Amino acid sequence: MKLYADRPARRTRQILGDLVLLAWIWCWVRVALGVRAATLDLAEPGRQVDDSASGLAGWLRSAADKLGEIPLVGDGAAAPFTGAGSAADQLAAAGRAQVAAVESLAFWLTLAVAGIPIAMALLAYLPARVRFIRRATAGQRYLDDAADLELFALRAMAHQPLHVLARVSPDPVAAWRTGDRKVIGALAALELSDVGLRAPASVLE
Repeated sequence: MKLYADRPARRTRQILGDLVLLAWIWCWVRVALGVRAATLDLAEPGRQVDDSASGLAGWLRSAADKLGEIPLVGDGAAAPFTGAGSAADQLAAAGRAQVAAVESLAFWLTLAVAGIPIAMALLAYLPARVRFIRRATAGQRYLDDAADLELFALRAMAHQPLHVLARVSPDPVAAWRTGDRKVIGALAALELSDVGLRAPASVLE
């Protein structure tokens, strides 16, 4: 797989672009984790309510059980404690619901804060990089011998603007047909430059 261009200037731009993308992703992940931590702090009161109410409910139920053991008046004496224990259970459930809501909010905020800018950067940057990698990798397979330059020269005549071709030769088609190595090499260099490749010296000889 051909990840970077052969020419130093273009390769440097590609490497810098990749590094900027990675830095962008890292920064937004850090920001998102900070938002998540700050949001989860909002769940602490709910946890405290859950812990306190659960402990109170346990204590009230224990008291109700002990009062229930008193002969004759036990059931009546235990009833208020049983009711208060149920109310404490409901309060604990409300605390747990608050914690769950804050955790859900933290998840979606983290996803939005990191996901949106990262997705936008990937959509803007990756298509061109993937297209380059595919073209450069495919083109690299054909750089085996001098005969392959004719294929790139032919593609150059099909893809390059006419004024660019005219700078190479007044009649590039005729030169290609007659096997003019100098013109073929120049045409091939144009196409290879577009896909980020440079023909090996052994092929140009």
